[in-house]
Amino acid sequence: MIDEPPQTPYQVVQDSPDFQALRSRFRRFVFPMTALFLVWYFVYVLLANYAHDFMATKVWGNITVGLLFGLGQFVSTFAITMIYARWANDRQDPVAEDLRAKIEDGELGSGEHA
Repeated sequence: MIDEPPQTPYQVVQDSPDFQALRSRFRRFVFPMTALFLVWYFVYVLLANYAHDFMATKVWGNITVGLLFGLGQFVSTFAITMIYARWANDRQDPVAEDLRAKIEDGELGSGEHA
């Protein structure tokens, strides 16, 4: 039987339940949000490419549906950024801070299994 080399401090932290939960929580937020934005972006591009009449529909004066959708891209980008920042401040940062404190205190990352 071959002895496995001891884990590095990084591997110990990476394998810890706290880090796994942090990473999982991040993915559960970021992947759906990214998918939603990409769908919104590609709908805009496809409409601009294939629905010229719809996108050229005037809403008010010279303001068209296409212009509103284009401006909506900017608005949604800022909204997603603000939503993520609030979410990270409320949900991720406190957990990450606790994990950092455990690492600095030697509770994790010392090369021993936690």
